[in-house]
Amino acid sequence: MTAGTSDILAPEQEPAELARFREQWKAEVRERQAAATSGAQTQPNVPFPRLGVTPATKPAITNTLSASRGPATHVVAGAPTAITHASHGQSHLSPNLAHAVEVYRKAIFHEQHSQLDEALRLYRQAFRLDANVDRAYFIEEQRTQERSATQPASHKKVPSTFSVTRDVQKPEVQDSKNRSFVASGFLAQVLKNFPENLVFEPEDEKEGLPPINLIPDELLLQILRILDYTTIERFAAVSRKARVLSLDSAIWRDFVQLAYKPPQIADDESITNIVELYSSDYRRAYLEHPRLRLDGVYIAVCHYIRFFPNGQVLSLLANEEWQPQTVIPMLKPSLRMKGFYIGNWSLSGSTVYITNLDEKHPSHAHATTELQPNKYFFQMTLALRSRPLGRWNKLDFIGYDSVNVEDGEAVPLPLKNERSFWFSKVKSWAGY
Repeated sequence: MTAGTSDILAPEQEPAELARFREQWKAEVRERQAAATSGAQTQPNVPFPRLGVTPATKPAITNTLSASRGPATHVVAGAPTAITHASHGQSHLSPNLAHAVEVYRKAIFHEQHSQLDEALRLYRQAFRLDANVDRAYFIEEQRTQERSATQPASHKKVPSTFSVTRDVQKPEVQDSKNRSFVASGFLAQVLKNFPENLVFEPEDEKEGLPPINLIPDELLLQILRILDYTTIERFAAVSRKARVLSLDSAIWRDFVQLAYKPPQIADDESITNIVELYSSDYRRAYLEHPRLRLDGVYIAVCHYIRFFPNGQVLSLLANEEWQPQTVIPMLKPSLRMKGFYIGNWSLSGSTVYITNLDEKHPSHAHATTELQPNKYFFQMTLALRSRPLGRWNKLDFIGYDSVNVEDGEAVPLPLKNERSFWFSKVKSWAGY
């Protein structure tokens, strides 16, 4: 074979094994190209960051459905597995990943509104919380689109972070004067067995009817509307007539309209939509829909948290010698002491996000230089719970991060033996 002549054998001169290998390799290439083409056509249009943060390649998502028509499972290579039940649309993300996805979603919102500095900071924070946040966000968005595509137009979607699972009806109960009171769930079943003409019964059957029956129901309802909800519920436990009066929608509509406004709910969330989740029962919505208590303080041993209606939050880490009766009157924005922080809060479903916790150092009368700004601030993620129903009196730690002010880097702080926060009411503090 002379110089310049190709060393590659002609097809007819190739060994049979080499020819089979070449044909097998070509078939695999064609299959991969076909799969890539079909995947690109079916991927939804999900926004990804463009501000110098390079996410991983968009994952290929495989939907597998068992022969027994079980729940659909979305599998992404290299990302935390998120399982979605087709019948309920519930996402099983870890609390830390769910927080990262929420930060990522906020970053996209700021980018779309040309707030690039804030968007870049949030993107960095999201990827530091979880390196696969972009993939998890992609899965969540695709799941949302799939669910909305299969839902009827009139179906009201329950927020993904909080769901109402009980099957309820919305019967209307009428008193002797044909006024309607909305009730739902187990209470509605109890009211069906009430007699038609209700009165306040005497404690002793030998005595006559009590004088409260002489008061018109309209006047009783006006009195109930100026009481707090715990007092109304105590009154409702007195008799069947009291229970029916306490179900007047006007009473609970006032509570709902006072309690559920930003930051207790999202800016674009409607009270009407919230109440519809509870069969238009205002009482049930007020008792069962998550809300932070503003008329007191959440306490975990020496850690105190107070929330304000304007979205401001106070956090104080005090020493053990400080008793609650001494600390609580001091919890005001004007307080300055070591371990005292001021930040912002928001509520999404039953998850509380506390951000920008900045320490407020005590000022010294003889200081000659200005205090330098803090290099770090802190953020907390808490789970809001209610024990018993309607109290919303417990906060459990999900995450606690230290955030670098300059680059937005969030470093999770270890949570060891962290106690839950329990609510303590303060009579002199307003609840709304």
